[in-house]
Amino acid sequence: MSKYTKEQIKKIVKDEDVKFITLQFTDIFGTLKNVAITASQLDKALDNKCMFDGSSIEGFVRIEESDMNLRPDLDTFVIFPWKPSQGKVARLICDVYKHDGTPFEGDPRYILKKVLKDVADMGYTANVGPECEFFLFHLDKNNLPTLESNDRASYFDMSPADFGSNARRDMCIMLEEMGFEIEASHHETANAQHEIDFKYADALKTADNIVTFKLAVKTIAQWHGLYATFMPKPKYGIAGSGMHTNMSLFKGDVNAFDDPKDERGLSKIAYSYIAGLLNHVEAISAVTNPLVNSYKRLVSGYEAPVHVLTEVRL
Repeated sequence: MSKYTKEQIKKIVKDEDVKFITLQFTDIFGTLKNVAITASQLDKALDNKCMFDGSSIEGFVRIEESDMNLRPDLDTFVIFPWKPSQGKVARLICDVYKHDGTPFEGDPRYILKKVLKDVADMGYTANVGPECEFFLFHLDKNNLPTLESNDRASYFDMSPADFGSNARRDMCIMLEEMGFEIEASHHETANAQHEIDFKYADALKTADNIVTFKLAVKTIAQWHGLYATFMPKPKYGIAGSGMHTNMSLFKGDVNAFDDPKDERGLSKIAYSYIAGLLNHVEAISAVTNPLVNSYKRLVSGYEAPVHVLTEVRL
């Protein structure tokens, strides 16, 4: 059952004095994009009539195919807690459609929804829980990011050594106001490195949550005169950042990976799932590790994998 109806959203916008709504989507690399509209245009957006130029978005379409349509997912409506109390700003995450009314094949959200439909057709639900790591660095006099920090803390250290603890606390508060269930937050291994963990959800909601999480973290970091980066290896000689992704598969309320009779406690489905990941890991890496910087993290001594497993016997 949907969380919101069109009428409910319009009522909230009016009652809460929301002046702007950002219609968000991601490009093919997962970078968050948006078109901002005033509240007077909300009816148009909710009726799927907002268009944009797709030829200007990385990996989308050619100029002659540029007219694209944003269709909001009503359940993603949320008011940004860090904006002014008067003239608030809200957001809706959107699916991207072509001018002929069909889904755009290059929309990452559409691709994920297609896969999840296949999963559902097999009778399963896929849940995902990420562990998001990031660095907090100082800004220079021109408000540009540096690689400098006064933070000298390490794993699980506290303030005052943990220079970013106040910023991290504000991030957690703002995320909870946006509906996140924050399970833990702490200083990570390297100086200026942090982690905030939020509760798992179905794969689509988690994907939406990750892009929202990154936006919130970067925004609150700026409040504190800091720059938040999720770059895998922003600085030589210290540990880099990863994003552990905990995955589970359920059939109804039953954990499809569980088999108490197996010596490892794993079902045949679990073994097949692992085998599929290993079989497709090179293609997966092209998507999950798309930067040269992604591979600078893979060096000995910094809690990152350095060996390729060429054969697995189960």
